[in-house]
Amino acid sequence: MPPVYSLRNFSLSDHMEASKDTALVTGASAGIGAEFCRQLAERCGRIIAVARRGERLDELKAELGHAVEIHPVVADLTVAADRERVVRTMEELGPVDFLVNNAGLGTFGEFNETELPAQQRQVDLHITATLALTHATLPGMIERGRGTIINLSSTAAFSGKPRAMVYCGSKAFLNLFSRGLQAEVAEHGIKVQSLCPGFTCSEFHDREGVTRAGFRRDQVPEEMWMEASEVVAQSLAALDGGQVTVLTGDHNREAARADLLAQADELS
Repeated sequence: MPPVYSLRNFSLSDHMEASKDTALVTGASAGIGAEFCRQLAERCGRIIAVARRGERLDELKAELGHAVEIHPVVADLTVAADRERVVRTMEELGPVDFLVNNAGLGTFGEFNETELPAQQRQVDLHITATLALTHATLPGMIERGRGTIINLSSTAAFSGKPRAMVYCGSKAFLNLFSRGLQAEVAEHGIKVQSLCPGFTCSEFHDREGVTRAGFRRDQVPEEMWMEASEVVAQSLAALDGGQVTVLTGDHNREAARADLLAQADELS
């Protein structure tokens, strides 16, 4: 396994000691993103919640508004103008102390039979948006000497599965980007994590890009599914350990190890 960069002298409480800390969470309207908002509401004074569905953000604000200041931002992060608008919002309401690049989508199917714009949107959302928001956030974190960045990867990052290569590849990028970035910013007291959940109970697997490829929830054994609340809790707890690549669930860690070993065997 590649080396794991550690920042054990920094605790999660160090990053959230001030009640006025600001978090920005993308894909905040449901699933893991909404759960990050719920669990960060206990630790931050302000959350900038970004998603495409404004009505769902309004529901989140109604749910959490008593505990934290919620600023909904309706944006499609595959669109350059929307990414720029989110950056401007960060500058107005920030500085951002806790960035969660969670927004994601999946377009599955034979590559030559899938429209290229649909595949490109995965790259724009998983990679381009992550780079843009991280690049805009880092200067303030470096200046303050603290901050946390969580990039939502996937167990799919460890395998190039047919009919899902662009999804897997974009998630693998997040793992490598996160590891390299952590090495660069560790001296500034900034933590970077690449969170790799497996099958999670959320709306992701009900979207057209997934179901059109023939996926059904009953194809996956019940014991392999995790609740979004458990995924987020493990992510936040892992920050204290300094681990960059975080896989949730023992079954997911075992599967990832097997995929990596199979790839290593191909190098011999």
